[in-house]
Amino acid sequence: MAAEDAKQEECNLSKFIKMIGSKCKICRRYAAKLFLRGDRCFSAKCAYSRRPYPPGPKPKRRLGQLSEYGKELAEKQKLKNWYNLNERQLSSYVKKTLGKKKNVGNTAEDLISKLESRFDNVVFRMGFAPSRSQAKQLVSHGLLFVNGKAMNIPSHQIEKGDIITPKPQKIKKVIFQNIKDLLKKYKTPSWLEINAEKLEGKVIGIPTLEEAAPPAEVSSIFEFYSR
Repeated sequence: MAAEDAKQEECNLSKFIKMIGSKCKICRRYAAKLFLRGDRCFSAKCAYSRRPYPPGPKPKRRLGQLSEYGKELAEKQKLKNWYNLNERQLSSYVKKTLGKKKNVGNTAEDLISKLESRFDNVVFRMGFAPSRSQAKQLVSHGLLFVNGKAMNIPSHQIEKGDIITPKPQKIKKVIFQNIKDLLKKYKTPSWLEINAEKLEGKVIGIPTLEEAAPPAEVSSIFEFYSR
């Protein structure tokens, strides 16, 4: 049994290392720092800062050398990874935005507002998690409340006036105890209000494209899905 446990642990560690490495390669491939690994992205260990060139043994074409389709694809990939979405999810958001184009003054603003209002992204923006992937885990594991009710759907749209708190029975978990001191120094977006002592976040406004500052050209993404 001990040998089997050791083998399983080694396998899990291998998968974890592979996953971490793949996230760093995404930033390097698209020549953009997407902050996919939380605190590590701000440290000297950041792979993109140390090796700001595409991965692989052979020279890769830079984005400026790509075809128009290639550029649009790259912008789409950057936004998808930035918000930790899969292809189906991003496609759905974009197509819904394009579908109501006549009723929306600024389609780029509308798309980013929807993505920023996802439950997992709001948790990340509140400072409850160092990355969107970890914020998604907090949500999926059912550790948080929205307006006093359990919610474990990462894509749930958070609205102005909504209040996010840890579940009362989970508040003593180490993860939340460590967050308190960090929140006192953390600067939230203008559309969020944080009470570090109560571990409470409230949405007081609407996310904007300017403040979100995604690392992708949104118009190119619309062009990609309009083909």
